[in-house]
Amino acid sequence: MKPLILLIFIFTFYLYPAQSQNIVTPEKIENPIQKKYSGKIIFLDSAINLDDLKENNILSSVTLQEDKNLSIHAFFNNSLVNYLHQLKPSFTADELLKNGNYQFSFYVDGKLIYKENLNTGAGTLESKKLKTAFKIPLISINNEDSWGRYLWMRFYLIHDGIDALTNGNHILKIEIRPYLKTTTIQAGPIIAEGEININVPQKNISEQQITVQPIQPNSGWDISKEKLNSEIIRNLNKKIAEERFKNITGIVVIKNGKLLLEEYFNHSGRDSLQDTRSVGKSFSSALMGIAIKENHIKNEEQNLKTFYPIEQFKNYSPKKDSVTIKSLLTMSSGFDGNDEDSESPGNEENMYPTENWVKFALDVPMTDNTIGKKWNYFTAGVVITGDILDKNVPKGLENYADKKLFQPLGITNYQWQFTPQHKPSLAGGLKMRALDFAKFGQLYKNNGVWNGKTVLDKTWIQKSFTNYFTDHSDFEGYGYLFWRKVYKVGDQNFEAYQSSGNGGNKIIIFTHIPVVIVITATAYNKPYGHSQADKIVEQYLLPAIK
Repeated sequence: MKPLILLIFIFTFYLYPAQSQNIVTPEKIENPIQKKYSGKIIFLDSAINLDDLKENNILSSVTLQEDKNLSIHAFFNNSLVNYLHQLKPSFTADELLKNGNYQFSFYVDGKLIYKENLNTGAGTLESKKLKTAFKIPLISINNEDSWGRYLWMRFYLIHDGIDALTNGNHILKIEIRPYLKTTTIQAGPIIAEGEININVPQKNISEQQITVQPIQPNSGWDISKEKLNSEIIRNLNKKIAEERFKNITGIVVIKNGKLLLEEYFNHSGRDSLQDTRSVGKSFSSALMGIAIKENHIKNEEQNLKTFYPIEQFKNYSPKKDSVTIKSLLTMSSGFDGNDEDSESPGNEENMYPTENWVKFALDVPMTDNTIGKKWNYFTAGVVITGDILDKNVPKGLENYADKKLFQPLGITNYQWQFTPQHKPSLAGGLKMRALDFAKFGQLYKNNGVWNGKTVLDKTWIQKSFTNYFTDHSDFEGYGYLFWRKVYKVGDQNFEAYQSSGNGGNKIIIFTHIPVVIVITATAYNKPYGHSQADKIVEQYLLPAIK
């Protein structure tokens, strides 16, 4: 081979290796903006289509505001599947896209703040096979459903981006790589990167918004005389006022059975009925314990065939007869119901439009999972527990709950969500004041005693606060419709069992310290709802009251 031809061959092979090893033919790169910015990420103040994109649309700096759009265009030399093919040449295109996607890295002022391997389900298969460019909104005033917006929320609100982007000027840099997960995670080289100057304006926060809110009279609680670190609470209040913690409506802290802290935000107050969503599931657990103690139900080992003609429901199998109350309380019934899987036939979103939620739940087919062993979050199963209670307690569930639980605790102002049959729904949606949710938590802390009267059996509480899934890798444990959670402050661990609801709503009962915390919030379906509540507890409330 002649020297010149050999040189051209070597230059072409090493300069364009990806194109020479493609598994799929990507779209042609013809747009002049894309050609110029290939391998780059550009920032825009609106989600402009590539064909309409002009040079003067590209931002070099921006003022960060939630009521203003911020989006990106990422331009690549090749499509994702071909980049993944370089990482694992033996895989087919479908295998590559089943196990890989883009990896995003967010830097602020040169420091890596957050890295995420984008879920393999994000983006369409066609786009990942063919496209060499994409646009995604990061902040959008239209709130369109986009994985980009949720990616930004995870960086900004969950993984400390908001703390890195303090008031003033910063440089935000984003890098994109391909990644592939087989036995380990393998990331490729950078395929697009870009940065922008960001100005974060100072918010006008009044002293009134920051100061620790004094506890007003007539709370129904004895007021604690113990000290708390008011400076830490002031810092917390400042972050809530600046919306660095978002959608928080109430915080109540009980220590040694007395009210230590009571604060409200975002137009909420002491008498506001807080919609805490699935926090209400834990009330099903309490009412079941009361009903068993009073012999209206024999015990939690009773199975469904005791209460229903199971063979008359759809998808009958003998295994369905053996589903126990305990397995419903521990979310391990073996039904093919998983609220975290949109394709699950028993997903709660399939239940709500039906005319009979109990029938829906009992119609759900069974899986091969051993009853009591495999955990899946199954709201419809809690609906069944509510129906069993309603059918077996005197005068029905609504009257029973008021007489046996709410009246003894002095709770008079509350609202149930009802099923289509106008029965209290124990799936969630029970509304009451934050102070009254704290009474429910303190009842458990008191081993079931309130004002000298036993409301709930101590043994039932011990069963409820037992982790039945010690080998589960995705969460820290689950009892009888209570989550186990370990909060970490420095080198100390604080175990708790908690009621938890969509939006970041919590009733937290600590097992080894005399503390109950209630957080109410309206961050419904937001990815930061629960994580910001955990931060509030770990970084502010526990340090302030230790």
